[in-house]
Amino acid sequence: MTVWYYVDTQQQRHGPVDGDAMAALFRDGTLTRTSLVWREGMQQWTALVNVAPELRLDMTPPSPPAPETADTPVATEVEVERPLTGRAVFTASEPSYAQPEAIPRAEPAVSPGDSPYAAPRADIGIGAYGRPVAHGHVVYAGFWKRVAASVIDSLAIGIPVGIIAAILGGLAGGGFSSLERFNAVQTLSSYLLGAIAFAWFHSSAGLLATPGKLAIGIKVVRTDGDKITFLRGFGRYWAYLLSSLLLCIGLIMAAFTERKQGLHDLMCDTLVVDKWAFTSQPERQREELGTVTIVILALFGLLLVGLVILAIVGVAALASMGR
Repeated sequence: MTVWYYVDTQQQRHGPVDGDAMAALFRDGTLTRTSLVWREGMQQWTALVNVAPELRLDMTPPSPPAPETADTPVATEVEVERPLTGRAVFTASEPSYAQPEAIPRAEPAVSPGDSPYAAPRADIGIGAYGRPVAHGHVVYAGFWKRVAASVIDSLAIGIPVGIIAAILGGLAGGGFSSLERFNAVQTLSSYLLGAIAFAWFHSSAGLLATPGKLAIGIKVVRTDGDKITFLRGFGRYWAYLLSSLLLCIGLIMAAFTERKQGLHDLMCDTLVVDKWAFTSQPERQREELGTVTIVILALFGLLLVGLVILAIVGVAALASMGR
């Protein structure tokens, strides 16, 4: 079934509605010939009259009123003889009350650049952030999607932050001459830079997600679907560190809570959801893990197995050396 969106006389966007509802809105006067409408597959918003055949709308203009009878006087313009003089003479004439011919009204040209009602766009990070659409189905990001996103972020954000923190620690430590000062500055810088980076990615209007979440197709929002602020994202990073304590119990909570919230999400009133959640196209959300998530989890699992094997071999080697 094709769904439609429309702009009312108050310049507010509504939808989705089906074709029958659009016809009913036109009949009761909510929509006019020039009302802007859009459906998926259209490049831009257009006037209702341009899609009337598709919606099976009868937009035939009403018949003109019957001509006036002979009993009704019709005012006409009387030709007045103008004096012939050497200068221009202007004379006033009575207006005519005859029925003028209907002039076809040109339909407004709507282009995506001029119209403030550009068609709903797709991916997070491409278009500007729009107001959240409530009362729709929401797919919450499960535990394994969040694990895969964290693995990617540990490389995409953790490595650059670690390099910068090491440089700052070296500068503060007098060229690494003071190991204690170097370690202190490096640790403090890495946490502070990490908090700033995560807060910026999560609060950015065009992103709402770190690189790892973008790759997996999820985002961080408030519980009402709105974007979070920078300060909330900054605080959420430190709450995330708190969730990592005590055997990561706060992180594991995301696998068992109703809306897949970890301890840090509950503390900061946030949700991690599919990138299409709280948009005008919730049907594009996906419950399954996805190819990227599966590949990242498989590689991460192989890495853990390799580390365990390496640790066992190392312990065995040390034991044999001690004999």
